[in-house]
Amino acid sequence: MSQEIEIEYKNLITREEYKQLLKTYPFPSKGKKQINHYFETPDKRLQKQGCAIRIREKSNTYTLTLKEPHPSGLLETHDIIHKETFHQWVSGNIIPQPYTTGQLINRGIQPEHLKYMGNLETIRNETNYKGVLLVLDISKYNGYMDYELELEASDESVGLHLFNEILDHQGIEKRSTPNKIKRFYTSLQHHPGR
Repeated sequence: MSQEIEIEYKNLITREEYKQLLKTYPFPSKGKKQINHYFETPDKRLQKQGCAIRIREKSNTYTLTLKEPHPSGLLETHDIIHKETFHQWVSGNIIPQPYTTGQLINRGIQPEHLKYMGNLETIRNETNYKGVLLVLDISKYNGYMDYELELEASDESVGLHLFNEILDHQGIEKRSTPNKIKRFYTSLQHHPGR
């Protein structure tokens, strides 16, 4: 099964802090575009269980990912899907996939109950730094735009230490930072026509 534990630390940042980090660390000169397409049941079963499902569109590839709570972070289950399957999902024809479907059913969620909720577009800059992945994102969704620093690590203590060190060295205030999916769903509450 295609699964991994995601250990990451996030902080919303200002445009100025974004530019400062881009110059300070060895990021590439140009970011890459990716689009997250989100799905949910009409009664918000995924959100109620602390879960989320999305299809990430990136460089003409499509990855369906179910995120579930895990003691060390998030358990991610992936299915690589074809462009045609992606279009079916977005148009409301949810085609079950080998790995994510089993996980959904274990949680009492039938894949065919999922509905397309919209997307969040990100320009992402990534660099390897001291054994972790540093990420700078600019995200646009439902009329909003934000900047975010993310650090992905294979070890919690190393990741947290390095993340705090970067914030301290750069004089960046720690801010409450819900993940992209939560920010996306919060933004929908301000757009009731969706």
